[in-house]
Amino acid sequence: YDDTGIQALDGVSFDLAQGKTLAIMGPTGSGKTTLLQLLSKTYLPYSGVVMLGGNPLPQYAQEDIRNAMRVVPQQAFLFSDTIANNIRFGKQDATQEEIESAAKRAAVHENIMGFNAQYNTMLGERGITLSGGQKQRVSIARALIKEPKLLLLDDCLSAVDTETEEHILGRLKDMRHEMTTILVSHRVSTLRHADRIVVLEEGRI
Repeated sequence: YDDTGIQALDGVSFDLAQGKTLAIMGPTGSGKTTLLQLLSKTYLPYSGVVMLGGNPLPQYAQEDIRNAMRVVPQQAFLFSDTIANNIRFGKQDATQEEIESAAKRAAVHENIMGFNAQYNTMLGERGITLSGGQKQRVSIARALIKEPKLLLLDDCLSAVDTETEEHILGRLKDMRHEMTTILVSHRVSTLRHADRIVVLEEGRI
């Protein structure tokens, strides 16, 4: 990082086949989020190369990368709008059926149906109408509605209970042949859903 001179990752190398799931674990500051930022072209590596589909990532336009992948951060950002429009933000022309399908895969549909206005419920600033876990799941639904080729989950299940996490990861497994998933998690239980596991410590595997 230019501002601090910190080398967040050192000698990290791995490959992941299409449709597979990779779990990334490690203590705070080990480089997990930096790795996702490199994969999403938020940052470019100082050395080495990130390849996507056999081509170096810089060869792709940022718009193409955003269309192919979705990143769900730990701190979900929701707009002061309806729940439906927050999910629809991931796909502007989405139908109500597509919105509800994405919400079901993110295990938040039943919660939404419990509100008086259901999908037309207005959210407050930063989604304060919802609990932390519900915010995270609406954010996941927003990502899933696009049916991305690559899904990056940055510890975005930290506020949900293990049973709900199990449900969501199980639904993602059903989409596995269509979607490659990389998930950062602090829960060991998450590992059983992964085809490969990378453990980072001080920027090294």
